[in-house]
Amino acid sequence: MGLFVIGINHTTAPVKLREQVAFSAETLVPALSSLQRLDELSSAMILSTCNRTEIYALAALSETQTSTEGSTNVARDAVVTWLAEHHDSAVSDLTPSLYWHEDQDAVHHLIRVSAGLDSMVLGEAQIFGQVKDAFAAAQEARTLDRELLQIQQSVYRVVKKVRSDTGVGQSSLSVASIAVSLAARLFADLSTCQVMLIGAGETIELVSQHLTATGMKSPIIANRTLANARRLADELGGNAITLPEIPQFLSQCDIVVSSTGSELPILGKGTVESALRERRRRPIFMVDLAVPRDIEAEVDSLRDIYLYSIDDLEQIVAENLHLREGAAEEAEGIIDAAVIDILKSLQERDASETVVRFRKHHNDIKTRELEKAIARLQKGDDPEAVLTTLANQLMNKMIHSPSVAMKRATSEGRRELLQIIHQLYELDD
Repeated sequence: MGLFVIGINHTTAPVKLREQVAFSAETLVPALSSLQRLDELSSAMILSTCNRTEIYALAALSETQTSTEGSTNVARDAVVTWLAEHHDSAVSDLTPSLYWHEDQDAVHHLIRVSAGLDSMVLGEAQIFGQVKDAFAAAQEARTLDRELLQIQQSVYRVVKKVRSDTGVGQSSLSVASIAVSLAARLFADLSTCQVMLIGAGETIELVSQHLTATGMKSPIIANRTLANARRLADELGGNAITLPEIPQFLSQCDIVVSSTGSELPILGKGTVESALRERRRRPIFMVDLAVPRDIEAEVDSLRDIYLYSIDDLEQIVAENLHLREGAAEEAEGIIDAAVIDILKSLQERDASETVVRFRKHHNDIKTRELEKAIARLQKGDDPEAVLTTLANQLMNKMIHSPSVAMKRATSEGRRELLQIIHQLYELDD
């Protein structure tokens, strides 16, 4: 098949390395277009979230290749080199943290990721939407072929079955709920805290829902696009500001949660330090859910700042893990069975396409030779001679390519092709 995935995630690399190879929503389609220009690939999709960057691709066959054996390794190396160069990194810096899966294992991995079984928060639902967004971006960039599209549709069906037939997504924590849980450990009553939410995407919306349940009032919503900030602020009864206005309001805030797609940090050490002075050292709780990070890591060195990054959430995740382990085992069984069916379906599709092309090839030969024979008959040529010529021409043209291939295979020591010819034409009977 030639399908493979190369990735880096929260289990193989810290946030510092993950943010180096992350793709924002704005850069994803151009990156896919650049990736697709690699001669070694025929199709590609990039999944980039706060916890992972993964590239799913199909290796391209050269004109002289009849299988993907060998081409996948070449394609994988090309993708690793592209990833490093695209992010101005060295291959040697990335390689120790990269993992890769091929064919059946790649399909299996994609389903596990989409179902939340490979997430930091086991069973979290947000990743399924992120996978859908990744496929949508690939479709926009026109980097998906029929095979990846078929895999996409199959993955969606399996994930929906996993979530409906098992309890893997029930009572599960989300990154958003963990952020609020952490805040509750510092402040006794979250309803009395002034909250600033930076960003207006899905993650921030989820955070806002959990904070609203605690009695949050009049949050400050900061976003690059003021209209998006106002939309969320209107829903929450809060105030909307732009990113440059954050320093003016930061000193008022007890809780700051940030999740944007910014390539550069939004909050630096100097800005936060100034806010602390105005607050007379009253603490600020901060959660940075973005990759790359929205809040400079140096901010964590400030006294009275409680800064948590995406990697700091693992302890609470571990506390909640045992609640869903049984459901996860059930989900794994569904996935294992589904992968076999998906691979079988892909193989049957490949066989059907080959049969169609095989029949068309020989039908074209038949049509050409028949037209010649009819033309001769219309000229008055001897029918028996015309039929003999037709039969000979059909035989010669239909066995020419296989004959050449067999001779080449013999000279190259590839006797397996000869065995296949024996099976196809039942030459041993």
